[in-house]
Amino acid sequence: MTANQQAERTLPKRQATIAGSPVGSDHGLFAFAGPCVLESQAAALDIAKRIAEIGDKHDVRMIFKASFDKANRTSSGAFRGPGVGEGLAILAEVREQTGLAIVTDVHLPDQCAEVGTVVDVLQIPAFLCRQTDLLLAAAETGRTINIKKGQFLAPWDMEHPVNKVRAAGNPDVMVCERGASFGYGRLVVDMSGFEDMASFGAPVVFDATHSVQRPGEGGKTGGDRQLAPALARAAVATGHVDGLFFEVHPEPAKSPSDAANIIALDHFDEVLGGVAAVWRAARR
Repeated sequence: MTANQQAERTLPKRQATIAGSPVGSDHGLFAFAGPCVLESQAAALDIAKRIAEIGDKHDVRMIFKASFDKANRTSSGAFRGPGVGEGLAILAEVREQTGLAIVTDVHLPDQCAEVGTVVDVLQIPAFLCRQTDLLLAAAETGRTINIKKGQFLAPWDMEHPVNKVRAAGNPDVMVCERGASFGYGRLVVDMSGFEDMASFGAPVVFDATHSVQRPGEGGKTGGDRQLAPALARAAVATGHVDGLFFEVHPEPAKSPSDAANIIALDHFDEVLGGVAAVWRAARR
């Protein structure tokens, strides 16, 4: 593609729905936010109520996120979560008490139908984004599908997972950037890649907290949460990002998963406010 052809590139509208409400390039900013993994019902409810308040303050639609099982932990002895049964019960209670839509990960095709009875968005982990059976099973639930881009894929390669979901008859699909492998133990974010992913006509999400991970530091995943806000502001400044993904926790150091890159709940108000201001400026 020549420079002139690139300049003339016309991007399609990005559109999908979450819990029946539209999201995408013609709609307001949304954000997935919550703890990395479910710890207890009380903790989940406390976090969900707080992020709902913060979202209302900054006019950002919030979707509560938490995993019932972290199947890709570095160590087999690491905490994985309560499992699908207890985890879905907690997520259902969060939805009932807060009115927030819910997103959670699925790792196996057999999980999708059951998870789809409770949550509004099924998320495909980055390492599994090419797994056809998982994508099809998720698509068949009729729920919105958020596909995280594998750390090993180019942005334009995400068109293929998107097309798998659409071919299964589900138009509600989104793509999520979460950094690309850069040598060993470091991730980088290709800001120009957001335009490539926007060309699929699917809403684009930026996962700010996983993008600052440093995999494999001393047998566990490290990271630097202080870098996440700047990356989030840069991502929305491209004009091609419709939603954000943040892991938040009242006491990040005590989180049983992703402690190094989770944003402190008390700091999230400031972080989201700054990102929302940049997003609005970019859309104007």
